[in-house]
Amino acid sequence: MALKSKFLLFSKGLAMGAADVVPGVSGGTIAFITGIYDELLGSLRRCGPSALAVLVKEGPVPFWKHINGQFLLTLFAGVLTSIFSLAQLITWLLATYPIQVWSFFFGLVLVSAWHMGKQTGRQWSPVACLALLVGASLAWAISAGVPVAAHDIGLPVFFFVGALAICAMILPGISGSFILLLLGFYGPVISAVKGFDIPVLAVFAMGCVAGLLSFSHLLSWLLQKARLPTMAFLIGLMLGSLNKLWPWKEILTTRINSAGEVEPLLQSNILPGTYEQLSGMPAHVGPAIACMVLAIVLVLSLDFVATRKD
Repeated sequence: MALKSKFLLFSKGLAMGAADVVPGVSGGTIAFITGIYDELLGSLRRCGPSALAVLVKEGPVPFWKHINGQFLLTLFAGVLTSIFSLAQLITWLLATYPIQVWSFFFGLVLVSAWHMGKQTGRQWSPVACLALLVGASLAWAISAGVPVAAHDIGLPVFFFVGALAICAMILPGISGSFILLLLGFYGPVISAVKGFDIPVLAVFAMGCVAGLLSFSHLLSWLLQKARLPTMAFLIGLMLGSLNKLWPWKEILTTRINSAGEVEPLLQSNILPGTYEQLSGMPAHVGPAIACMVLAIVLVLSLDFVATRKD
């Protein structure tokens, strides 16, 4: 892999990691936008018993080529670098410029759903339409869920939470961070990342690896055997997740988090004018639209460059 290609792939990993930090945005969405989703799933699918057989019979070099090791190492180096370096920045941006940040991601996911629909390249069947509705309904229901508070957290629990969250992280539209939020583990995991809590991070990472390797096999198989319905389901997930990403919300109930801070518990989507009336704060409609347009232009530009390259 040339140095330029490594840097580009590392940058895609950075974008995926930044998305995974935000509750409501999936790193899988970024992988789809940047054109590496199929290669990512295919590489992860090879990390199984067959890879161990290659390692034992042929040695480390064929094993590394079999699992597309250079691709996975470069990509996940970018993901981890982004998570550890941008966790503080992303949380600060969400707290300081929430409307602009959510607007950017709203536009990003919206145009990404269109981009994925464009890639199907054929007329949709009734099964695909049904899969779209199921995916949208599932994501909408998950995004409307009420977060719970985690109590008596032990290290083994972080393993299972990591396995569940990573499955959502590679699904476009369902955010692993939001799954953590619903389960009450977003705060503890982010605190562990910020504080570099090695035991918690190690157990959580082992859970992520286990979930990633097992779920990627299923998803890759579905894309091979029933690509159009699976793509439709993934597009539905993205469209349904827009419920979470709508920038203007009314806070219905709050709670005290583990740090003793007041945070929203249950919210509902409202129009910008209603937001100004209820909160007494500016809705920042102009900057919000600009951020949405910026996200749309960014994805369309990536699509244009990829099309010309092809």
